[in-house]
Amino acid sequence: MSFDFSTSIDRAKTKGEKYTLREALFKTEELIPMWVADMDIKTPTCVLEAVQKRALEPIYGYEEVGDSVFEAQIAWMQKRHDVLIEREWMLYSHSVVASISVAIQTVTKPGDKVIVQGPIYPPFFKQVTLNGREVLHNPLKKDATGCYSFDIEDLRSKIDSSTKLLLLCSPHNPVGRVWSKEELKELSDLCIEHDITIFSDEIHSDLIYSGHKHTPLISLGEEVKAKTITAIGPGKSFNLAGLAISTVVISDEILRERYKATYDAIHFAQGNVFGSVGFETAYREGEDWLDALLVHLDSNILKLEKMLSQYKDLVQFQRPEGTYLAWLDCSGMGLSNRGLRDFFVKKAALGLSPGISFSKEGSQYMRLNFAVPTDTMDEAIAQLDLALSSFDEY
Repeated sequence: MSFDFSTSIDRAKTKGEKYTLREALFKTEELIPMWVADMDIKTPTCVLEAVQKRALEPIYGYEEVGDSVFEAQIAWMQKRHDVLIEREWMLYSHSVVASISVAIQTVTKPGDKVIVQGPIYPPFFKQVTLNGREVLHNPLKKDATGCYSFDIEDLRSKIDSSTKLLLLCSPHNPVGRVWSKEELKELSDLCIEHDITIFSDEIHSDLIYSGHKHTPLISLGEEVKAKTITAIGPGKSFNLAGLAISTVVISDEILRERYKATYDAIHFAQGNVFGSVGFETAYREGEDWLDALLVHLDSNILKLEKMLSQYKDLVQFQRPEGTYLAWLDCSGMGLSNRGLRDFFVKKAALGLSPGISFSKEGSQYMRLNFAVPTDTMDEAIAQLDLALSSFDEY
């Protein structure tokens, strides 16, 4: 079966966030928006057809997220990631960020410390402070090649009795690391030693490139499993973010009941009628599409890598091991963070995410979402190539 990832989809007629906010964020609509982490690629046809079929049913009333929905994800996780999840461990969630807040409220009390490893997706910091907790900042280490790793010694030196929760991003947004089993074990062992619960955001876990393998944190043994709250879903993998459905997996009964008490107090309900349909269909019928998508995304990486190899004095690019996000080290350009953003907008006509928004460790970086069709990627690369080629005149 073949899939077409070559042609752009016009999202201007929708309320797509990355398009609707161009004027507000970049002061122009004349640019390619490559910031928000959804795809400019058509959602799989099998999902579109299933949702369209459900749309023809004449009532859009309250519905339950049925067991078959969760069972589809269970089967997917066992086949794709070799991990066994039980139905009773699972809860519906409309968003990973909401799930983070529930975990913070469940595991910690105001004033407690929550470990965040920057540079990282901004809500990891924001949800901690919004919930009246203290961020324990444990920045990732970066080696001479630009590769990131956990700074275990730094974390060990900072943990105290008020440290209750670690927010893990696996695979990592924005740096693109797919953590090895050994790295995850070292981190989780330290958390177990200090009775720290781990919230593991694994929403990018299906977007893994050749030579790498995602390790679900709960696969590392019973002790780790008992201390872990995992967030997973098809939103990134199959471009379903707008259907607002993911799951939370908690194997430990006591932790799960504590989490559910907070969850019920907030009242998550059951989502929308289309979310369940899209979720189940993607997991049951979307594997061939996903495999083809990964080939396409890898092709986009190669194109970006080849073009940027001409400008290593200006931009350093470490190929991502997972996700569809390129983390560009632009420190060689010698611009301020504001100047860097302006360069990409005004000279390259690209709307990217400024690295500084991912914490101070992201200063001088830009994040580029390459989950776009071939023609969009080619256009973006041509624009950036032209801008960088004349940088001396900027």
